[in-house]
Amino acid sequence: MANNTNMAYMNGNENHLSNGIYGYHTTEKIMKKKAKWNIRVSEMSKKTYNPIRAIVDSMNMDPNPKKPMIALSIGDPTVFGNLPTHDAVLKAMKDAMDSGKFNGYAPSIGYQSSREVVAKFYSQPDALLEAKDVILCSGCSQAIELSIAVLANPGQNILIPRPGFSLYKTLALSLDIQIKLYDLLPEKGWEIDLKQLESVIDDKTACIIVNNPSNPCGSVFSKEHLQKILAVAARNCVPILADEIYGDMVFQGNKFYSMAPLSSSVPILSCGGLAKRWLVPGWRLGWILIHDRNNIFGNEIREGLVRLSQRILGPCTIVQGALESIMNSTPKKFFSSTLSFMKANADICYEALSTVPGLRPVRPSGAMYLMVGIDIESFPEFEDDVEFTMRLISEQSVFCLPAKCFEYPNFFRVVLSVPKEMMTEACNRIREFCEQHYHHSYSNGFA
Repeated sequence: MANNTNMAYMNGNENHLSNGIYGYHTTEKIMKKKAKWNIRVSEMSKKTYNPIRAIVDSMNMDPNPKKPMIALSIGDPTVFGNLPTHDAVLKAMKDAMDSGKFNGYAPSIGYQSSREVVAKFYSQPDALLEAKDVILCSGCSQAIELSIAVLANPGQNILIPRPGFSLYKTLALSLDIQIKLYDLLPEKGWEIDLKQLESVIDDKTACIIVNNPSNPCGSVFSKEHLQKILAVAARNCVPILADEIYGDMVFQGNKFYSMAPLSSSVPILSCGGLAKRWLVPGWRLGWILIHDRNNIFGNEIREGLVRLSQRILGPCTIVQGALESIMNSTPKKFFSSTLSFMKANADICYEALSTVPGLRPVRPSGAMYLMVGIDIESFPEFEDDVEFTMRLISEQSVFCLPAKCFEYPNFFRVVLSVPKEMMTEACNRIREFCEQHYHHSYSNGFA
């Protein structure tokens, strides 16, 4: 039969092929759909949202052409060139590069020797650290990302400050982790509203993020306040993610307390890095310090951090190779000089804007930021802080971030790292702007 079918095919009689092998392939070709491109963006990318970019990109950013732009918006202390890192830091990098020892891959959590350096540098009698307690990361941002990812699952929530660094929200939502906001109180120097903090904790809360010193507030918590925060965490059995990237960056008369030595019961992941204190944000070297004296995290969290770190194979090896010299050879005078500069700018800004009608600056105690409240009712032309700062750009060529970027409307943030003459000029322009638009009859007693 098969031979007859094949013969019929060879004789051109296609009507008799429906049951033959050639007819089967012909039918299959007809039934098979033609392939089409069907590429879709991932759900994770859809959920990734940067509040600062979303707000700033919607603003009219055309400055006054008659006035040079002054950007008080960029949290990069190197951008104006007036705050270079120390020569000892540059020499450490050059020596590490010239040695030829750090051109290959390192372990994903960092070289053992580099982790030992960080552990020794941050170890305290009440919070001892070893190399096994240190995870090196690609900047403090990745340290925060890994910490959130290891502590929280989709559907759980993390508590973040309001106002607070917008990256926390960006990272959490991309991972299907919900955020809950706890309030900082400007009238109390941006201390946490502890009752409100405790009220938002539930059985799905995976961690509390505490940022001290604060971006965007420039606040520094007292030892007593930190102990009260830790008491809330202990009562509710919730770990803490301590964002301490501005650790030790406090102005004269203030003192920085790391959270870990203040509690033996609350497990803490402390995130930091070289970026701000050593003035090298582009070098992307950060760390997670695992404080777990009661073994509450256990092996699971440590092993989870190691696995997560393997996704990108660790930070720059040359910076790791230079780390010992960077951390141990940078003179204390370098740090004090940077802080003196920041405080001088903070004083210039605070004193200048304190007398501007409709504004209320909150004096900072550290980091490199100052927050300014706006009595928006006294500026009836403007709907909110976004419109206020947008018009400040178009009329005075001064760019400050509206605090809506930090979930805190009717404030704006000033970055303190600009040259002093630029800070003075910016404050003069802000005064001129406010005097032109302020209406006393609408005042809420703000200024």
